[in-house]
Amino acid sequence: MSPRTTFGPSRAARPALLLAGTVAAALTLTACGGDSDLKSGGGTNFVTGKSGVATVPAADRKAAGTIAGKTLEGERLDVADLEGKVVVLNVWGSWCGPCRAEAPHFAKVSKELKAQGVEFVGLNVRDPNENQAVQFEESFGIDYPSLHDPAGKLLVNGFPKGTLNPQTIPTTIALDRRGRIAARSMAALGEDKLREMIAPLVEEKAAAKAAGQ
Repeated sequence: MSPRTTFGPSRAARPALLLAGTVAAALTLTACGGDSDLKSGGGTNFVTGKSGVATVPAADRKAAGTIAGKTLEGERLDVADLEGKVVVLNVWGSWCGPCRAEAPHFAKVSKELKAQGVEFVGLNVRDPNENQAVQFEESFGIDYPSLHDPAGKLLVNGFPKGTLNPQTIPTTIALDRRGRIAARSMAALGEDKLREMIAPLVEEKAAAKAAGQ
């Protein structure tokens, strides 16, 4: 099973919890089981495969809500402006061990897939000190933007009820080229599983382009 955390930050980082009342509702931080068989998501119409990645058929996908704000670099970013591209959203915190484990893979894959119309965006949570988050990105060579969301407001607004919403840290969610929530992993991802998660959406984009859509 890929590493993940269902725990909060270390004792040194606990002041972040005092500033993050909203994130408690957004992230229940429950453990996610590693089922070996396909499992239906009930009323949400998603299926979780052997890889632990839950996917939604194109006909059942719902649009993401508003995911916009200030990045760690102080720039304005609205994920809606990336419509037409496959968007990979990674929920992370600088205090999170599994986030550190997966960061090199995200840095590598984001660079290599950019030419295929794939954009990565981080959602940095429970990090009231932006400098720590910036240092995290610099140490792992991450050059894609991360929205600074210490209180988890974007997690509440961005993922409507009944969709594949974040429930652990780290969580990775992929949007299709129409801005709809298409896939989710609630575990740290290595390079191979990250590519496997993104590949079907890249293929959809290529197929639609060939069909003139």
